[in-house]
Amino acid sequence: MAEETEELARVARGGVLLTGWAYEAGWPPGRVGRRLRTEGWTPICRGAWAAPGKDVDWRVRARAHQLMHPTWVCSHGTAAALHRIEVLGTGARGEGVGAGAGPPEGRGVPEVLDFTVRRPLSSRTGEGVRVRSTEYLDVGDCVMRGGLRATGPARTVGDLIRSCGTREGAVVVADSALSRRTVRGVRREPLVHHGQLAAELAAARPGAARARRALRLADSACGSPAETVARLHMRDAGLRPESQPLLRSRSGRTLRPDFLFRAVGLAVEIEGYAFHGSRHAHDRDIRRFNDLADCPEVRRVLRFTAREVFRRPDAVVATIRAAVGNLAAGG
Repeated sequence: MAEETEELARVARGGVLLTGWAYEAGWPPGRVGRRLRTEGWTPICRGAWAAPGKDVDWRVRARAHQLMHPTWVCSHGTAAALHRIEVLGTGARGEGVGAGAGPPEGRGVPEVLDFTVRRPLSSRTGEGVRVRSTEYLDVGDCVMRGGLRATGPARTVGDLIRSCGTREGAVVVADSALSRRTVRGVRREPLVHHGQLAAELAAARPGAARARRALRLADSACGSPAETVARLHMRDAGLRPESQPLLRSRSGRTLRPDFLFRAVGLAVEIEGYAFHGSRHAHDRDIRRFNDLADCPEVRRVLRFTAREVFRRPDAVVATIRAAVGNLAAGG
């Protein structure tokens, strides 16, 4: 039995075993499934198993599907997760970040795996997988990320905003890719520049015109999905603050508030989902608040949580508008 188990492990690749490989190695179909279950292998999807003790996360699932279907390329939400591009989820008012619904500053773990394949293969959906077919998929559109074939950053952003159903969702994706971000605890540099996205969206494809309009609203200075949503709602209300301006406090500390209405001295901060995740973070946030209030350009600081922005954007904008008016009147 031990020799048989070792033989199955040798057939696997990176802890993933396709039953087809076991058949090719001489295992009869009737014995493979029973042996794998007995030895503690975990089913990943139909025809693929994970070695005992291996965590079956979305990356392992994506790898299994690509091993079974070599022409499938990770795209849309799955490619976004690989590149650490933030995407609004499917909750109320777009609440959530990642390929599925979740908290306002979610972890970006895709619930449904997205793949794209070049025609003539057809699109299909099932088993937590969505496969799109297109005539627009070339070798130059694809890269390797974490051992997975995926559409590159520009193509991924283009696919997402061409297919996005909301303005907010489209601009969040563009802002995220254009800016320096910390996503799921990893600090990364900008993934694309504006010219690359403009070139990607220049082709006449379904949704391209809408995507180009969304790109005109993008701001590479924006620091989070909540900031993007807040900025768009302020824009709708005729409010045009500066994004992430560089300020210096009287004590010499440099800061970048999320938004600044310089003419009236109003700074607006959008706090992340878990900005008080520890005592150290709480102390740091209080020091930042005090230093921001100490900047010569700042007369007042307003702070909102990301949850408020996602769930009650009209109330957030009304509070900002009232503060701008009060400061303009000398209040």
